[in-house]
Amino acid sequence: MNTSALIRPAWTPATIALMVIGFMVFWPLGLAMLAYIIWGDRLEGFKRDVNRATDGIFAGCRRGSDRAARWGYGSARTGNVAFDDWREKELERLNEERRKLDEMLSEFDEYARELRRAKDQEEFDRFMANRNKSTSPTTGGSTGSTATGKRGGKSTPGLLDE
Repeated sequence: MNTSALIRPAWTPATIALMVIGFMVFWPLGLAMLAYIIWGDRLEGFKRDVNRATDGIFAGCRRGSDRAARWGYGSARTGNVAFDDWREKELERLNEERRKLDEMLSEFDEYARELRRAKDQEEFDRFMANRNKSTSPTTGGSTGSTATGKRGGKSTPGLLDE
C-alpha cells in the first residue's frame, strides 16, 4: 500500500478534516470516514478473503457442470465407443418417451378442460331454467293474490283496508 497517499487509513490531517466535514454535511459520511481511518488498513486482507470465497463458490459450480456433462447432459464422451453409442440410443429413447408423455399430458389437459366446460355449461343451463321457472309464476300469480282485499273478496288495488 502506498503510504505517501494523501488519504490513507491513518490519523492524518487530511483524513481528520474529511471526517469532520463528513459529520457536518451528513453524519453517515463522517462515520464512514472514521471507519476507514480505523479499519482501512484491513481492506486488502478483506478483499483477498472475499475473492477467495467467491472463487471457491464458483469452482464448485464448475465442478457441478463438469459432473453433469459426464452423465450425458453435455457432449462429453467416455472414450468407450460401444458404451457411448448405447448411451446415445438410450437417451434418444428416453427423449421419445418424454415427448409421448408430454403429448398425453396435453391431450388429457384438453379433455379435462372440455369436461369442465361441459359441466359448467350444464350447471349454467340448470340455473337459468330454475331462474326462469321461479320468476315467471311469481310475476303472474303475485299480482292476482295481492289484489284481493281481506273483506268479501273485493279487489281494490291501491286502497288500504279500513
